This record gives sequence, C-alpha cells and structure tokens, in this order.
Amino acid sequence: MSLSSMTGFARTHGAQGAWRWHWEVRSVNARGLDFRVRMPEGFESLEQPTRLLAAERFTRGSMTATLSVDAGQARGAVRVNEEALGQVLSILRALEGNVRAEPPRLDGILSLRGVLEVQQDELSETELATRDAAILSSLTQALDALLLARRDEGARLNGFLSAQIETLSGLREQAATLILSQPEQLQARLKAAIAQVDNGQAIVSQERIAQEVAMLLVKADIREELDRLKAHLSQARDLLAARGAQGRRLDFLSQELNREANTLCSKSSDIHLTRIGLEMKAIIDQFREQVQNVE
Repeated sequence: MSLSSMTGFARTHGAQGAWRWHWEVRSVNARGLDFRVRMPEGFESLEQPTRLLAAERFTRGSMTATLSVDAGQARGAVRVNEEALGQVLSILRALEGNVRAEPPRLDGILSLRGVLEVQQDELSETELATRDAAILSSLTQALDALLLARRDEGARLNGFLSAQIETLSGLREQAATLILSQPEQLQARLKAAIAQVDNGQAIVSQERIAQEVAMLLVKADIREELDRLKAHLSQARDLLAARGAQGRRLDFLSQELNREANTLCSKSSDIHLTRIGLEMKAIIDQFREQVQNVE
C-alpha cells in the first residue's frame, strides 16, 4: 500500500571510538512539514544536514529529532575550575561561625558540580568529520525506520478508509433505489392529505395532483447529488491506490462528500432517505477524522 500515516516513532544507537549516541525521532499529524531538531551544544553544524535528510523522505508531519551524546571515556584531561572553586571557598568562609558543622573535606569540595571538569581534547578535522558522518548515518537509519513505521500505520488506515468508502457506496445504492418509488409515494401522501381536507368531495382534479407531485419531485430530486457522490467515491478509491502524499486531497474530498450528504438530507421527503443521509454523514465524519493522519 502506498498510503502513509503521519504518526510514528523510531530510535537508533551509534558509536564511534569513545563516543556513544542515540537518536529518537517522533512524528504526529500536521498541515505541513514541521521538523524540529534537539541536540547538545557543539553539534549545531549537524542541524542543516538533519533537516535535509528529513525533507528527502517526508512531506507532512510535525516531527522532532532528538540527539543524545555521551563522550564516555573520550580522551581528555581533568582540571579544576578555579572560578567555581573560588566561589565555593568564599561561601564557606562567609558561613564560618554562623553554622555549626564539621570542616568540609577536600573530596567533598571536589565532588561539587562544576568544580572538576573533564576538558576534552579537540578533535582533528578528520576525526570530527568521521564522528559527524557516523552520527548522520545513525539518523538516516532512524528516519528510514520512521518511514516504515508510518507506512505500516498507513496500511492500517488504508484498510479502514477503503471499508468506509464501500459502506458509503452501499448507502448511495440504497438511496438510488429509494428514489425510484418516490413519485408513487409523493402522490399517495398528497392524495391522503387532500382527502382529509375535501371529505371525499374530489375538489382537486387528478391533473392538479399530478402537477403538485411534479413540483415536489423537482424540489426533492437528489439524482445530481447521488451522481456526484458516486464520482467522489470513485476518486477516493483512486487516491488510496495512488503514490505520494494524498492526505490533503482526501481531506478536501471528505468535505465534498459531506456537502452532498447534507444536501441529500435537506432535500429528502422520505424518512428512510433521511436516515440514509444521516448515516452517511456519521461515516464521513469518521472518514475525515482518520484522513487527518494521512500524509
């Protein structure tokens, strides 16, 4: 199935030397493609390539790609942050005599956050390019996995939407059958109404009754609506089978289906036809709700 959902999730891991990282990509429905990237400080140069990789695969969806990096045991030297240490010692001197406590131990001071820092050695241009290429390769795997997840969800949506289309088609056929008996029903109802008024005096001629029935039939004629419904349903089948992003077209088509169902209900002079129109509207609402998730 070519239909794709806009909802999905994927996660990948990667490593290069002492570096470890993982990507998480999430996607939900949106009117267009809204791609956001979250990554640690120092990796900003990867943002633009990340956006290009996403744009190559997706056209719609609100997406977030999050990069988490662990330098692990990457080479580097431990150093004391003199500024942070000076602030800590200044606070300790200010508290002397005011707080009863044991004098702080050196290991306790050094364990305070920010006092000791691991200063990573700068990577060479070649090492940096190799690491970044590996990180982007992991992202490519995550985006491909997300693409498959969205397609799997799209296949489920395709089955649901196809079933809704066939149900609507069946209701349309029922409506088409009902209107065949519409002239006789209108004439019978009109005669019954006249009989209650003229008390059997036959003050209204058969010709006049026929004229009134003809006028009522013109007002209640839904053949054009049924023809348009048939055409819309045929187009919906084509869109579900077509390649590429079809969500916007299906959304517009669901609005057109709803418009025809509304007109059918407003023109209906038969309770059974009205029920068919209302059932159509309920199914079209479900159809459109699911279409919002289609890319």
